[in-house]
Amino acid sequence: MDSNNWRPNQGNNPTMDTNDWRAQLPPGSRQKIVNKIMDTLKKDNPFSGPDGLQELRQIAIRFEEEIFTTARSQPDYLRKISMKMLTWETKSQNTLANSQVGPSNRPTDQDDVADGAEA
Repeated sequence: MDSNNWRPNQGNNPTMDTNDWRAQLPPGSRQKIVNKIMDTLKKDNPFSGPDGLQELRQIAIRFEEEIFTTARSQPDYLRKISMKMLTWETKSQNTLANSQVGPSNRPTDQDDVADGAEA
């Protein structure tokens, strides 16, 4: 009996090595991640009613599946999801800040003309 059989097969079957981390994920962890993605999407995207919520859920599921499929390791999987969610949150905050100083708060060409007429 060869005592070296416990080592992963290095180089002969790369798909087996890349899929190994996926099998090691605890049950329910992917669902928890989808739920966190949903929380981020709900904060950042307006939705209406059950249909809108279902659409956001489908977006979260597809996004998680894509990252799960393409990630090379669990840390890579978590990093890619975290970075994307951070990007969404940053864009949302920037959009909110820009909407607070939106067109209604800026002078328009007509305001400039009216100001000139009053002077």
